[in-house]
Amino acid sequence: MLSQIEKLREHNQLSVIKAFQQAGLSASDFQFSTGYGYDDPARETIEIIFADLFAAEKALVRIQFSSGTQILSVMLKAILRPYDKFLIVSGDVYDTLHTTLGIDQTADHTSLKDYLIDYDQLELTSEGTIDYVSLEEKMAEPDVFYKAVYVQRSRGYTLRPALLNQDIFKISQIVKRYSPQTLILVDNCYGEFVEKSEPTAHGADLIAGSLIKNPGGGIAPSGGYIAGRSDLVELCAEQFNAPGVGSEIGPSLGMSRSIAQGIYFAPLIVANALKVAIHASALFKNQGYKVEPLPDDQRGDIVQTIIFNDRNKLISFCEAVQAAAPIDNKYAPVPAPMPGYDCDIIMASGSFTQGSSIELSADGPLRSPYAAFLQGGLNFEYGRLACMLALDKIWQEA
Repeated sequence: MLSQIEKLREHNQLSVIKAFQQAGLSASDFQFSTGYGYDDPARETIEIIFADLFAAEKALVRIQFSSGTQILSVMLKAILRPYDKFLIVSGDVYDTLHTTLGIDQTADHTSLKDYLIDYDQLELTSEGTIDYVSLEEKMAEPDVFYKAVYVQRSRGYTLRPALLNQDIFKISQIVKRYSPQTLILVDNCYGEFVEKSEPTAHGADLIAGSLIKNPGGGIAPSGGYIAGRSDLVELCAEQFNAPGVGSEIGPSLGMSRSIAQGIYFAPLIVANALKVAIHASALFKNQGYKVEPLPDDQRGDIVQTIIFNDRNKLISFCEAVQAAAPIDNKYAPVPAPMPGYDCDIIMASGSFTQGSSIELSADGPLRSPYAAFLQGGLNFEYGRLACMLALDKIWQEA
């Protein structure tokens, strides 16, 4: 499996180098643009690089995106209109996206529900996979038109496997057969560079992700991207900025160099994160814990789930990951309420960039089955140390 990751890293790194060379990014492009950000050469060239890498017609790559939830909200609100309906095919979405959808809404927000946009949701099969039979049935219903089908590639706080590009291709084939106008929107967070191509090469009309995850390479200090069909990306730019302005404005504020370096190093960093995940999976599986994915499973994201079925073990695991960190290792994470979640969350992230999931982090909801979600690792040694400290701490406290 590790040799396969090295081949993946090599392929993706060469693809990145080729995209940089074809786009012609120059040192003189790295200006400190301010104000409106008109004619920012680095920003424009970086967006060409992202579009090339993701087999997309166009990409919107902006430092002003702050979180994955924000990026996904922009994408959904750009595409959907009042009285539109869309279909979620990958089961429950991230807890933090519930407010965007209007789930259990008790106050006035700017949610999709507030704008009279509705959705249906397909549950997963008992094996945690896409229910293709139900998808066919939904798409075949004569009186229902779905403006979009929404796919969450990563597992979120669930135990299902992450989706592969072949899954997204199959979803797209079914949907387009019944309704060619229906758009395929993919939350690509945690999935970039885990395979040799991205969902836009396999039927997705739009994909979106965060630069403090995989494509930022642990270097980008903030930001996000939306990539896909040119007209749809421009709609997202108008939702993000303003109608009529779209992608023409947006100062890079001197951050273009960091974004470019991040995407350049991303294949290496993602490969390291995958190695950490495989090591954690094997280590804790050998100690009798249930893990998902298994060490030899094909992966659609960088997330490794370790199921403890024990509140204290989950807390101990996260404490050890924090203790292994280069930043804030003297602090201990404490379960606490978090916006968008219905229970306390514990989060370990001793990262250079706040909230960065690619550096090495572990988190989980304080609810059954008390699973830890481990992701990232700028280098393998860091991740291995964290796993060893975590197992030792659990042993000592048993």
